[in-house]
Amino acid sequence: MSKKNKALLYNLLSFGILYVFFRYVVIDYTSLTGIMRPLASFVVATLIAPKFQAGVVNGKEGIYMRWLFLKDAKEVG
Repeated sequence: MSKKNKALLYNLLSFGILYVFFRYVVIDYTSLTGIMRPLASFVVATLIAPKFQAGVVNGKEGIYMRWLFLKDAKEVG
């Protein structure tokens, strides 16, 4: 599996887990109804989820993660 495909799967997995988590949090702890529940969960998960990208640095291909709570990109694979 190529690095780009792995980065895409990491993005999907991290977003999906956070979306489901925030969906239950929104349902339990807010009074939102209708389309606002999934929309609020989507926005929060999009902002909080780490972003993965395949790239080449110094001739070495790797997967790098950038996250809201980290200062710079970290190599993860």
